[in-house]
Amino acid sequence: MLHLDKLDSMSAQVIISLAIILIAGFLMTRITKKLRLPNVTGYIISGVLIGPYVLNLIPEIIVERMDFVTDAALAFIAFGVGKYFKLSQLRKSGAKIFIITAFEALTAALLITLVMIFVFHLSVPFALLLGAIGSATAPASTIMTIRQYKAKGEFVNTILQVVALDDAVALLAFSICAAVAQAMESQGRMDITVVLVPILVNMAAIGLGVGGGFLLNKLINEHRSQDHRLVLVIAIIFCLTGFCSAFNVSPLLSCMVLGTVYINVSGNKALFKQVNNFTPPLLLLFFVLSGMRMNVPALATAGVIGIAYFFVRILGKYAGAYLGARVSGASMEIRRYLGLALVPQAGVSIGLAVLGQRILPYESGVLLSTIILSSGVLYEMVGPACAKLSLFLSHTVQRPAKKDSPPALSVPAPDPEPADSGDGDKKKKKNAKGKKVADKEKSKKTKNKTSAVTG
Repeated sequence: MLHLDKLDSMSAQVIISLAIILIAGFLMTRITKKLRLPNVTGYIISGVLIGPYVLNLIPEIIVERMDFVTDAALAFIAFGVGKYFKLSQLRKSGAKIFIITAFEALTAALLITLVMIFVFHLSVPFALLLGAIGSATAPASTIMTIRQYKAKGEFVNTILQVVALDDAVALLAFSICAAVAQAMESQGRMDITVVLVPILVNMAAIGLGVGGGFLLNKLINEHRSQDHRLVLVIAIIFCLTGFCSAFNVSPLLSCMVLGTVYINVSGNKALFKQVNNFTPPLLLLFFVLSGMRMNVPALATAGVIGIAYFFVRILGKYAGAYLGARVSGASMEIRRYLGLALVPQAGVSIGLAVLGQRILPYESGVLLSTIILSSGVLYEMVGPACAKLSLFLSHTVQRPAKKDSPPALSVPAPDPEPADSGDGDKKKKKNAKGKKVADKEKSKKTKNKTSAVTG
């Protein structure tokens, strides 16, 4: 441990901590690159290593005060997702995206709920809330993996649209399950504000996102410099994120709507590219901090229930995505491999777990939070590798050729060895004999021509 907390200057503690986080994230990607794993996996592993349960390099107070990084990173990710909701693309896909999203989210929720009730005999309110939270998918690591491999095409567009809609389905499912759970826990006395307040706040945030999209289109024009374009878009994203943080809701929906409205009104993709070039250090901080927040002892506390949740959710996501893709008539690649890209879970699920903990009794609430937090980090470690696998298996990204083996065209064909086979000798003799016959015929023709001239 570096004992940064012994430094008198808080500014020095923060700056050195940021430097350690950035360096640790970068160095770990040197290892994960050798193992052909995505960068996100390296970031999270580096966070676990420098976190409080291994090397303990960063003071706990610094980590606690970096919560804003999570909201800011999710906001930029959501804004980038918004560009994939162009009306022209949605018209092409039709109801396909909505069907796939509903199937993959609700199938996972249903499987988790049934397993918790009938296998582990847990309370119905606990099972309902855990199932609703399990329907959420974190877009961050999947999108980072797609960016790293510069993947494009129908498969990628489907992933991004499904992941973006997934959180909307999860929020709706959680609101309904929260109302039912609270009614059961309070023996029929249901507080309607638990359901209405989050819905109203999210609707207000979405409305601000729509207004922000039109405002951004007005402010950014051809006369605006590149620097000020970046300043304006970051300012509007931060305004939306601050509003959502003030009311304890996720900034995903509002910032996604901001990006959606802007791309449909302006058609300007260059701004999204500019924002993508700005965000890598912020996203690195987000993933490393996620690894640092992993409660390693809590994995033992969650026990078999946490392990079951981890695998049942993956099974539900994969099966639901396959069924939804089949019902909607999607391509075979989407049916087989889309579920692999929907494994990660963090961000929205962690926020919903905090809300769920308030509804349940103390012990059940702690168990719910422990399962979501610990499994969330594990999903973020496994998820990028699964997303990468889906890109390669669907042939969206081609595997690079091995450097050791030269191209096939550059290798000359070996000459046949005469001693290897008797057939080779026979062929040579036959060719030589044929050549002699041809020479004799040629010489006869020459003599005939000469005699004809002299005659």
